[in-house]
Amino acid sequence: MIRSRERRAQLLEALRAGEADVEDLAARFGVSASTVRRDLQRLSRDNAVRRTYGGAILANHQPETTLGERFAINNAAKRAIAKAAAALVEDGDTLILDAGSTVVAFAERLRGRKLTIVTNNLAVLPLLADEPGVTLIALGGALRPTSMGTVGPLAIEAMRRMTADRVFMSADGVVAGRGLCEASLEQVALKSLMMAQARETVVLADVTKIGRANCSAWAPLPARWTLVTDTVEKREEFLELERYGARVVFAGG
Repeated sequence: MIRSRERRAQLLEALRAGEADVEDLAARFGVSASTVRRDLQRLSRDNAVRRTYGGAILANHQPETTLGERFAINNAAKRAIAKAAAALVEDGDTLILDAGSTVVAFAERLRGRKLTIVTNNLAVLPLLADEPGVTLIALGGALRPTSMGTVGPLAIEAMRRMTADRVFMSADGVVAGRGLCEASLEQVALKSLMMAQARETVVLADVTKIGRANCSAWAPLPARWTLVTDTVEKREEFLELERYGARVVFAGG
């Protein structure tokens, strides 16, 4: 059974995707309606949601989920995306890895490869530190505990001194014509520089991130970039992304 903390994180994701009815949420998570109501009440106390008749909606300023909570959300999709993304990597590549749970799943797929990896994602370090073929470069800076990623002027200054073949990015949202949505300007400043320093940009995002604009800070995407996602569910939005320069790769497809 899903732990209550993980279930509340998944409830937030469901609300972001437009689900708001208690009965529907209970059926989705295989719990009673009273359990969902208790979870929503807790999220309401944390100012993450506002209760409505029969359900809830997101508050204007919901808290970020932690990296640990994100691992529990759409885990199968993230692993499928990671597998598809690993096929884009060539031995000898220099890669930049962004922070985020999907990027961590991707990093697990890089074991046994011969690569140089530059990252601000501290969760990646223990996964690849003992890999004999991997040269691992960690960006310093201020730690964001929610993502276990570093940001700020130290990370920016270090990143300016390196270039790469490919950067693998995460995002809270991906919107055609606007770019990658994140919670803070510090995040998008580093993301923008990472993309500028790489020959190719690859965004790893499951379908729940497509079209989402729940944050106020944006990192514009380059003229040509690759999106690796898990399903064709939002076909019209993918077509719009392609009009704005995306090459869309579907995991397993």
